[in-house]
Amino acid sequence: MEKKYFRAKEASVYLGVGLSTIWLMVRQGKLTSRKLSEKVTVFSKQDLDKLAGSVKNG
Repeated sequence: MEKKYFRAKEASVYLGVGLSTIWLMVRQGKLTSRKLSEKVTVFSKQDLDKLAGSVKNG
């Protein structure tokens, strides 16, 4: 079964960027996060793939 949501650290590994870059992209509006609880934030694989595609395509 394919994973649909990633925690911040997993997302950083998936995209090959640092954890601080993930949070920077959230603040800049380039990446959407979903808050599941006070301490749990996730990112959808679909959003991560879109972001990775836009970075590769310039």
